[in-house]
Amino acid sequence: MQFKNKALMFALLGSTALAAPVASADELVRIASVPVGAEITGMYVTSAGDFFFNVQHPATAITGPYNKATVGIVTGANFNALPVEVDTAPVPDSAYAKQTVTTSIGSYQILAQQGDFADKIPGGLGAIITVDGEVYKSSNDPDFNGFIPTSAAADEGYLFTNWEDRPGGLSRMRLVKGSDGNWTVDPDDVMMLDFSSVNGTWVNCFGSVSPWSTPLTSEELYFDDSSEWINEASDSFRDPSAITAYLGRPGNPYDYGYIVEITDPAGTPVPVKHMAMSRASHENAVVMPDQRTAYITDDGTDVVFFKFVADAAGDLSSGTLYAAKMTQDAPAGSDVASTAFDIEWIELAHGNNEQVGAWVREYDGLTPADYQEGESGYVSDADVEAWARGEAADDRAAFLESRKAAAALGATDEWRKMEGVMINHDAAASGTVPFMYLAMSEVSKGMSDGEGDVAVAENMCGVVYQMRLDEQFNVSRMVPVVAGSGYDSNNKPNACSTAGVSNPDNVQVLPDGRVLIGEDTGNHENNMLWIWTPPSA
Repeated sequence: MQFKNKALMFALLGSTALAAPVASADELVRIASVPVGAEITGMYVTSAGDFFFNVQHPATAITGPYNKATVGIVTGANFNALPVEVDTAPVPDSAYAKQTVTTSIGSYQILAQQGDFADKIPGGLGAIITVDGEVYKSSNDPDFNGFIPTSAAADEGYLFTNWEDRPGGLSRMRLVKGSDGNWTVDPDDVMMLDFSSVNGTWVNCFGSVSPWSTPLTSEELYFDDSSEWINEASDSFRDPSAITAYLGRPGNPYDYGYIVEITDPAGTPVPVKHMAMSRASHENAVVMPDQRTAYITDDGTDVVFFKFVADAAGDLSSGTLYAAKMTQDAPAGSDVASTAFDIEWIELAHGNNEQVGAWVREYDGLTPADYQEGESGYVSDADVEAWARGEAADDRAAFLESRKAAAALGATDEWRKMEGVMINHDAAASGTVPFMYLAMSEVSKGMSDGEGDVAVAENMCGVVYQMRLDEQFNVSRMVPVVAGSGYDSNNKPNACSTAGVSNPDNVQVLPDGRVLIGEDTGNHENNMLWIWTPPSA
């Protein structure tokens, strides 16, 4: 149903409370699986309905073509106009099925694999190349895909693919769609982007494409305590060691953990780190149709859900940063599949890239020789606490230690494995699908310890939340709509029921309101791809 009167549409939708069901069998359909050891990443639906997804880190021992990381696309189907009923893909039950990509919709086409185009790119596709031009490593972790069309029909353009590694990478390949529906890569127009101008990137995870058609790649900084960056005794010291190898000199922890925009994507791509959008372990950011409001997820343990509102449309370089404070509907220990939350947004600070970047530069040059326990030289917990009391000279704590700053002001920092957050831009802009979806891969630890703002029962199979967008693209409530079930650690390799999701990661929202859900799980022998149909669709 199309609403011409947007205000009326929101009034009608707002009159019905969101339900909180576990998805039923007719709402959730398995449509694909990937080889053993592989994760489904890089889910992206183009304006023409072409659907990209990757086979990340498959088991190298498998036979056939899928023993290398693969970037691919589903051909022979328009994902923007799928039939109401789609066929179910079977759970792989043969040696062959477990080592290949199966799909009940269209056919999966390999576009490129790890190491391809070695005659064009030093080390081939996925190579992480140091500032000095040396091949540091070959990544088998393709993640986010974002397609930038260069034709009105979106049948040619540039595919950007994250390589989720330490340090991180991003490739660009020019693609052309043939009359037979298959795609080809132009071997003379492939590259790994040069991130030396921003001192490299870190664990480029999921991402999105902005409403003005620029890729937004996300740095997933699994480094929770910056003060340990130069502590050689720390278990995490391999991270700064890798940056030292990449740069040829010691790195600065505050250079990493941002949303990175790729400007001029069809020309000479230039990375811009949006330091005012928070520093955390970002899964991805999604910008709303107003071109100002962005929601940003934070992956890991005891993490925070962020919102950023830019000062000007189409410009993420300055704005105001917020963090979510949750109020749980049900008593502690309630089933996550039926427990919703109200959301309050706590303002952290206003900032811009230039100012935050200047603060970052103040922490250059620190080495392990400078480390003293409790005196690291970086922003300390005491500094964050002083900022929260209004006693700091500036707002650097909000942008350099965003997670700690959010917690100090009372925001919720209990989420576990917060993954992809996504809307359908056109449908959200028109109001036909005024919903945003967020995947929580695992419900455990801070979410299920019986304390704090989030205190639900553990669910090791994960959950997907729905949030209604108002006319200003704000969200004030989070409701579970899909949850995994049946977890039994003794039932491996399928510890979660194969009748439902396990550890959801990437999500994509289709124009008709259906949601694609990709898995990153060790609780299914083969990771699976699902399509969920809202009960009202």
